Amino acid sequence: MSSSRPDPTAKGTKGRKALTTVLAAALLTAAPVSATATASPGTARDASPGSGVAPTSADPSPLPLHRLFDNTGTAPDGPVAPGQGGLDGAGNALSRDDLAAAGWAPGSRLTLDGTPLTWPDSRPGQPDNVVADGQAVRPDGHGDGRGDGRGDGRGEALSFLVTATGGTAGGTGAVRYRDGSRSTFALTSPDWRSGPLGSKIIALPHVNGPDGRREEAARLYTVTVPLDPGRPVDSVVLPQDRDGAGKGADLHVFALSVREPAKGWTGTWAASTGGYTAVGPWRDQTLRLAVRATGGGPRARIRLGNAFAARAVEIGGATVALRGDGAAAEGKPVPLTFGGGERGVRVPAGGQAVSDPAPFAVPAGAQLLVSIHLPGPVEAAPVHAHALRTSWISPPGSGDRTADTGAKAFTGTLKTWPFLTGVDVSSPSPRSARGSGTGAVVTLGDSITDGVGSTADADNRWPDVLSRRLLGADRPPVQSVLNHGISANRIVTDRYLGDGVSRITGGVSAQNRLERDVLSQPGVRTVVVFEGINDLRAGTSPEEVAAGLRAVAERARARGLRVVVATVAPCGGYPDCSAQVEARRQTLNAFIRSDRGLFDGVADFDAVLRDPAAPHRLLPAYDSGDHLHPGDAGLTALGESFDLRLL
Repeated sequence: MSSSRPDPTAKGTKGRKALTTVLAAALLTAAPVSATATASPGTARDASPGSGVAPTSADPSPLPLHRLFDNTGTAPDGPVAPGQGGLDGAGNALSRDDLAAAGWAPGSRLTLDGTPLTWPDSRPGQPDNVVADGQAVRPDGHGDGRGDGRGDGRGEALSFLVTATGGTAGGTGAVRYRDGSRSTFALTSPDWRSGPLGSKIIALPHVNGPDGRREEAARLYTVTVPLDPGRPVDSVVLPQDRDGAGKGADLHVFALSVREPAKGWTGTWAASTGGYTAVGPWRDQTLRLAVRATGGGPRARIRLGNAFAARAVEIGGATVALRGDGAAAEGKPVPLTFGGGERGVRVPAGGQAVSDPAPFAVPAGAQLLVSIHLPGPVEAAPVHAHALRTSWISPPGSGDRTADTGAKAFTGTLKTWPFLTGVDVSSPSPRSARGSGTGAVVTLGDSITDGVGSTADADNRWPDVLSRRLLGADRPPVQSVLNHGISANRIVTDRYLGDGVSRITGGVSAQNRLERDVLSQPGVRTVVVFEGINDLRAGTSPEEVAAGLRAVAERARARGLRVVVATVAPCGGYPDCSAQVEARRQTLNAFIRSDRGLFDGVADFDAVLRDPAAPHRLLPAYDSGDHLHPGDAGLTALGESFDLRLL
């Protein structure tokens, strides 16, 4: 939810609206459909002895993906010579120089949307991707690119790194389990040059062609499909090409891997990246970021993200500590390492980095300080803009102050959370993260969930209230609450378009960020979705918003999560909350309340916040004053009203 007026440029096309409206009109009568992934199809290749391509029979013998590479999609900057590269069959290729700047050099280990993947380790001019045509692939168990069956093959999802040429490409693939059973999945990818930026994993700034380098964004996508976590995967059969190599649309697969569950880990704090903003520039400085843990555990680790960037960022060092007074730590900060003992880490563009486990006990509800040294220069950063929590930064050139116990070095303040996207704790007992009293709930929402309207530095967001209730419960259904609210966020359209430096920090749509902010979160059991008013204010129909909620619910339930949806609160009195917006809100809330098995529960937040004497407005005692955002009392009422049994 945003305190600014709607962005007329982000309402979506008329064609998409018409299609979505048709689909949504049948929501109350149509049966739920199986979840599909969003990302690509493939190019046919003759399967002859020695070609390195598996026959496109019903059950071809599986091989590691790199053994099946049959297309060269990257080339050094400059004119692309014949045989040097040509992702699309017309001599156009991804820039190897851009990839290197992004931290995607040949053989790089990448963590993308929570899954470890390996960028192809191919020399210039050598094949580095597969044009999908029914090949059987032995997937990676650890994202190392080997496809050698390391690990037990069990996982919660299967992730693909893909793109398409010749337009959107898609098809049906299959998973073969070791017990002989099979399942199918839909895999679709947008075009590498014209696809949406909001759902891409990375956009490289150039395309290399026969005439040299062009200023044009080249998009790559990750697509994740659910697996049966109890059955080890034997192989994956890629979709078949319907048109033939270079004809029509082709699906290119660069990597795929089984995403193993984060065994023994649960998120205790998290924040969504809502945009990519200009900063500093920061040069050899240390960020000291203040966050509040919800659940506790005997060990900790942090998650760093570089979403929406085109270049990698260097992290010189990091620590975690309990917070004392202001920027001062309570005791010596505990150093964190990465990659098995390295002090620093390079976070690739579009990717994440997770620290090694640290012997740092986190009490439930504790205030923490996470300090990050940036050798720099850093001129732009992915941020969560509305932290409503004061953090600190040391002066330019002050060096690595992550180990400082005192606050003297931290002379500047921040009101955002740059780079830091999560803090995890190890389970306090050997019980499963799916067991009673363990695991996390994600609150997916807009500015009301983000806490806009509440008192800064007071942790009065409604998810904070919910987490305090869980701490006081005798048998809490979950141990922690991860707040993934973004001010100005929407369900259907992107507020931030998804690429490049911008002052807009409202994030990509809930659907486009679902994998990153919900499905890949460690230990998550339930998602509570509370947004939609920004869509309605921007002119999106209630049928489109209902279709978006249904899509979110289907994807989450396919991954074994419970889904609770909250009704949309009133906003009468806010400048753009017209009678038409109120009518759309009433229609959407009627759909949510009707439920019909789409969701696992409904939280009637509208009933909690509305004024009985004027149901189109917030109750005056709950209004922050702008008639859109509840204040501390209203947010407390939401957190107190939530039925813990829904979790």
